[in-house]
Amino acid sequence: MGIETSQGRLQDRRPVAVIDIGSNSIRMVIYEGVARSPTVLFNEKMLAGLGRGIVTTGELDPDGVTRAVQEFRRFRAICEQAGARSLHVVATAAAREAKNGPDFIRRAEEILGTDIQVLSGREEAHYSALGVISGFYKADGMVGDLGGGSLELVDVKGEAIGDGITLPLGGLRLREMAGGSLGEAAKIARREIARAPWLGHGEGRAFYCVGGTWRNLARLHMCATHYPLEVMHHYEMDPVSATSFLKRVARGDIDKMRGIQGVSKSRRALLPYGATVLLEIIGAAKPSRIVFSANGVREGYLYALLSEGERAADPLISAAEELALLRSRSVTHAHELAEWTGEAFAALGVNETENEARYRRAACLLADIGWRAHPEYRGTQSLNIIAHGSFIGIDHPGRAFIALTSLFRHEGLFDDALSPEMRELATPVYAERARLLGGLMRVIYLLSASMPGVIPRLKWQKRDDGALALLIPADRAALMGERPQGRMAQLAKLTGMNLMLDIARD
Repeated sequence: MGIETSQGRLQDRRPVAVIDIGSNSIRMVIYEGVARSPTVLFNEKMLAGLGRGIVTTGELDPDGVTRAVQEFRRFRAICEQAGARSLHVVATAAAREAKNGPDFIRRAEEILGTDIQVLSGREEAHYSALGVISGFYKADGMVGDLGGGSLELVDVKGEAIGDGITLPLGGLRLREMAGGSLGEAAKIARREIARAPWLGHGEGRAFYCVGGTWRNLARLHMCATHYPLEVMHHYEMDPVSATSFLKRVARGDIDKMRGIQGVSKSRRALLPYGATVLLEIIGAAKPSRIVFSANGVREGYLYALLSEGERAADPLISAAEELALLRSRSVTHAHELAEWTGEAFAALGVNETENEARYRRAACLLADIGWRAHPEYRGTQSLNIIAHGSFIGIDHPGRAFIALTSLFRHEGLFDDALSPEMRELATPVYAERARLLGGLMRVIYLLSASMPGVIPRLKWQKRDDGALALLIPADRAALMGERPQGRMAQLAKLTGMNLMLDIARD
């Protein structure tokens, strides 16, 4: 059976590739298609170190150039093998600043068979900002994209992109400028960051970290704090409590840190410089939280290819809809469930914030993705898929809420031993909300058999005696039975309300 008939991929998508030629790393990502929440088909990087030595020589590193040119042949072959309909290539600080940059770009274009867009500092900051805008729901704060050659800083709020600046604080460049002295690196970082006085507008807002060095810092912090979810996107650090950790890294005291063996040696050497820059930014911007982004220039570039209408879509809901289409028994049923649970929450007196409503809708769209698993493992499998999925537009407590909802829906409502790690992330409010939503699903799936058509006809009725009845239409009265009534009794026990199933009387 050929790939064109595979049901594991969305049939209306055509692969597109983006190559990002950075000062330290070169990465090629082939996406399933241009979409609001793009899925990666293939991802490969090489640490070429093109910007190594550029401060003293003014040229790209010769060994890095040789290795990169050789790898470009493989990148093009992989793009062709994967069926990428288009290849987009962008180059950043090292390529735009080196004296031999134009010659390198010309050679790369010949091999890759496409034009390469050498981004200006302003353009790099713009695409970094778009990457964060695409990956976070209503982003609000300062974006910092730390590469090997430069640091791009830019203000974002919703779809608006504000002040921005490019500073020569990339890890490779800063190490060279400082002559390998971490103390001197801190002085240089402080002096350069002072050129962006508008960073003060970031006080009390988020600071979004983009770039491989900072992501590796976050990974070390996860290990140091025994964080229960190894998902980088939207991982958060408190600037105050993380200061001692960052100062330790900035001193270069990293050889015995938990998780350091998982960081490549070339990345490891740049961690102290990344921590130094982040400490100076925290001092200047005084952000309320440090948030790490898996999205950057590549995703921002892809986001720029979308229409205005496509950009306006909710990335979390888009991804959940796609997974429901690929894995659930009926995507129509999933949408019906999302609408009905909103009505049910209102009937039960549950008020939702905008994010809580989004997360509930996503939980409904993802509620049936584990149906092919063995019944005893559907809850666990669904929880793992959701908790570790490549979702954007959702924070980690939200992930935990959706994952727990699916677990409760499959495993039952009253086992407090279920997934203590997810409970810790979800917060008590989200954990109880997940139990309630899971309880509603346990009733509804027995009445609908996971197929569409019935859910929109199930209506709540407040009785004179204070009871709240869920009415089944008279022509579907045979759906009433012991099991759905038992599930409703469980839900009543959970809520402390007088809940019941009944038949609608025409």
